[in-house]
Amino acid sequence: MVGTQNLSAAKAAAAAVTGLEPEKIIINNHIVGGGFGRRLEVDGIVHAVKVAMHVDSPVKVIWSREEDIQHGYYRPYYYDRMSGAIDEQGNPVAWMHRVSGSSIFARIAPAAMQNGVDPDGVEGAAHPPYKFPAIQVEFNQVEPQGVLTSWWRGVGPSHNVFMVESFIDELAAAAKADPVEYRKRLLTENPRALRVLELAAEKAEWGKPLSARQGRGVAVQFAFGSYLAIVADATVEADGAVRVTRIVTAVDCGLTVNPDTIAAQMEGGALYGLTAALYGAITLHDGRVEQSNFHDYLPLRIGEAPHVETHIVQSAEPPGGIGEAATSAVFPAVTNAIFAATGKRVRTLPVSPEDLRKA
Repeated sequence: MVGTQNLSAAKAAAAAVTGLEPEKIIINNHIVGGGFGRRLEVDGIVHAVKVAMHVDSPVKVIWSREEDIQHGYYRPYYYDRMSGAIDEQGNPVAWMHRVSGSSIFARIAPAAMQNGVDPDGVEGAAHPPYKFPAIQVEFNQVEPQGVLTSWWRGVGPSHNVFMVESFIDELAAAAKADPVEYRKRLLTENPRALRVLELAAEKAEWGKPLSARQGRGVAVQFAFGSYLAIVADATVEADGAVRVTRIVTAVDCGLTVNPDTIAAQMEGGALYGLTAALYGAITLHDGRVEQSNFHDYLPLRIGEAPHVETHIVQSAEPPGGIGEAATSAVFPAVTNAIFAATGKRVRTLPVSPEDLRKA
């Protein structure tokens, strides 16, 4: 009995360990309880089956949080190089994005690799919602030595949307244009993306003045089959601490079946992503993960959680995904808000209060 996100892989792993035919393996799959991509892996199942083969009664194998944090599969680390050019009106005429990092597909499903490109590694970057006269996106596989990487809630777009929406904001600043108005200019041929942007900006009262060291940031994405815009309000304290006070989301995920579920996923996804944006670092020293529990691998606390609003665009389009959407879009919305508050660009996550203390 196990909670797994990949029954086929779980059965194949158990069969490989025991030597039994796959049809003789029975898996009782219960509610996952928060897999977020980690339970696509089968290392825990292999461990449990190996233990069970040495005893004559049922066994229960549990990893402590310390074991899990220090011996897990980790979200890939990426390094990006981006460049662009704008014309006299500030409109982009060229866009270049090189993604360098680990390939999960190269390990899990090598056949998915096409000409050395991991489709997950460029998702959210290869086909941004904006129209560019010239665009080039490259992928360079670089594997971290001794560190296993795997999927995380948000997968490829959780990295690429941060890069794309951060750079769009930088182009807007170079063009001396309002970030929302600049995006609207680039979305005239993408009505669904334009609609969620306009709705989020309206509900967030974009343009309403804020106090000193307060900022409002925006992000737009098309990922997982859904269109989403997020506006985040953030305050940057004198010591560099960031407090996100409000998140407004507007989503077009096609045909809506259960609005309450959509709102819950937007709220949970936004807070999940906010935790990673502010605190989600795994560091290594002498070949060992330094973090071990929630005292040094911090989750967002209840008192830090912002109010999250969800506004749904009614649509008859085919349903899109919703469970990972807000996790990806919240990163750049928050860092763009930090720029609006301080004039300091955040190009590396998680956010460093030390860097903002100087801003």
